[in-house]
Amino acid sequence: MNVRIFFLFFFILGAGSAYAQKLVVSSPNQKIRVALYNSQDTDAGEWYLKASYNNNGKVSEAGPRIDLGLSRSDQDFSKELKFAKAGKPLSINEQYTALHGKKSVRSNAANEIAVQFENPSKARLNLIIRAYNDGISFRYEFPEKGGTFIMKDELTAYAVSRETTRWMERWNPANEGLYTMMSDDKIQKQEWGYPALFRSKDSACWYLVHEADLDSSYCGTKLSNTADSTRYKLTFPNPRDGRGTGESNPTITLPWKSPWRVVIMGSLADIVASTLVEDVSTPSVVKNTGWIKPGLVSWNYWSSNHGTKDYKIVTEFADLAAEMNWPYTLLDWEWDSMTNGGNVEDAAKYILSKGVKPLIWYNSGGNHTFVASTPKDRMLTHENRVAEFTKLKKMGFAGVKIDFFESEKQNMIRYYLAILDDAARFDMMVYFHGCLVPRGWSRTYPNLMTNEAVRGAEWYNNGPDFTATAPEHNTILPFTRNVIGGMDYTPVTFTNSQFPHITSYGHELALSVLFESGLQHLADRPEGYRELPDAVKTFLKTVPNAWDDIKLLEGYPGKDVVIARRKGTAWYIGGITSEIRERKKTIKFDFLPEGVKYKLTLIADGKHDKDFSTQYLVVDKSGSVDVRLLRRGGFAASLQQIQE
Repeated sequence: MNVRIFFLFFFILGAGSAYAQKLVVSSPNQKIRVALYNSQDTDAGEWYLKASYNNNGKVSEAGPRIDLGLSRSDQDFSKELKFAKAGKPLSINEQYTALHGKKSVRSNAANEIAVQFENPSKARLNLIIRAYNDGISFRYEFPEKGGTFIMKDELTAYAVSRETTRWMERWNPANEGLYTMMSDDKIQKQEWGYPALFRSKDSACWYLVHEADLDSSYCGTKLSNTADSTRYKLTFPNPRDGRGTGESNPTITLPWKSPWRVVIMGSLADIVASTLVEDVSTPSVVKNTGWIKPGLVSWNYWSSNHGTKDYKIVTEFADLAAEMNWPYTLLDWEWDSMTNGGNVEDAAKYILSKGVKPLIWYNSGGNHTFVASTPKDRMLTHENRVAEFTKLKKMGFAGVKIDFFESEKQNMIRYYLAILDDAARFDMMVYFHGCLVPRGWSRTYPNLMTNEAVRGAEWYNNGPDFTATAPEHNTILPFTRNVIGGMDYTPVTFTNSQFPHITSYGHELALSVLFESGLQHLADRPEGYRELPDAVKTFLKTVPNAWDDIKLLEGYPGKDVVIARRKGTAWYIGGITSEIRERKKTIKFDFLPEGVKYKLTLIADGKHDKDFSTQYLVVDKSGSVDVRLLRRGGFAASLQQIQE
């Protein structure tokens, strides 16, 4: 919709001052609409948004109501807001490139309107509303200059009918919980983390609630329905987070803008493919990015929790990375206690001699974490970081893993961003562990390669529960946590660590494609990879982890998922099921370009869950293939273009 038509549409719907619906913003393809309403049917009072989705002529409400408002230490901006005016409609059309993630070429394209409100004291609050082809976003703005205030509360809340099915993770500071599916009388009252997935009662629309472009002027938020089971209100961090350090309520200085409140919307395929969280975020502040290189990583912690203390284990994982053509290996905790033939300097030299680059772990330090593991405090201040990054760069390290943040208070958000800024100055990639879920920072700081913030394979070491819950959990993550940014689950483990897995080998191999992470730590021990059949080893030597495109082929959270990803002209497919019965899937290749043939290498479950079956076929857009999946099984495939 061009700006002229968009403006006329806005004018017709928003002209009358006495109508509850003040204005509507439509997406460029007109499938998504977000409307501004007044609760009292006047020009003043409380305000809310309604979003709707047009699915081939069938209109679904994506969350019937989004309440609006802020409460500042000096005055309120919620109950008596007067509609002052709406700005001219804007067409947002920005193209950018991502160095890692689900798509390389991105488009930040939306229609936008800024609405100006006044409270009884004539103080201004702006609401900026955008409609995208894959969702909506909105943010608050205090445009006036001067003044520092404490934000008492944010009144943003998402009202969701009981009949709506939802998948949500109970809030925990490390974001490492399981997702709970709820609806009707099964809805739990709790604090919940981002992102939250919802399916409308008629199944015509799915939507994912999150926030993006969080910066040091605010804190991270979460969702709470403790007061009303059908209403998810944004809440600030709990005072006890970070061992009680830092203030729960953020302090803002005017002028000020909130993070974007984001609702990704459409079909499940639309949600899986969306890059909206990064699209709305601040463009890159890193000018020279040639040193930022995504890749696979060998990692010794999963198979040996104290592996980095042992120089010989470290060198064995360096050898594994070299054999598998993976560019990195990680020195995890206890590297400062390394013995048995060498220390960290010796390890770095050995790793580099193999054509592999080392990454290294740090405790985030400070009183916000109870974990005393060393090295501690070396990332805590700007001076500490400059000294440590100087040493690391001289030793040949390519990046750092920083652990144990345990809070999303404003002081911790400042800390995260200060780390990214200092690391970029020293050409250091960063991986956050024990941390918040992505908020779009990988666009602003593309040296942020991944966040943990997921219950991943590490949990096979933490107790017996993950053995039974992992198969279903794995089928939920592509629709929830991994939608919003890189997710280091540490996948693809064939052997067992302290507790066994009951997923098939085909299921585990598929995770290398299903799960996206700019640094993908493949977690098994060397013999776990060395003993694989040649076709599987070849697949793991060549599978990318930064992609040009993504397509959901089929799936439903908690049951199964099949995703295709493209790198250059090649396509890769990963598919898994959580079901406890054997089944057959037919994979269609109608997503391929017309008139091009591909060599298909299909690696699926074999006779039993530790066996593989490999097929080689020539396929094109019109073709399909049947795949047999064992219970809790899976498959992986590559499609290499045939040059004729």
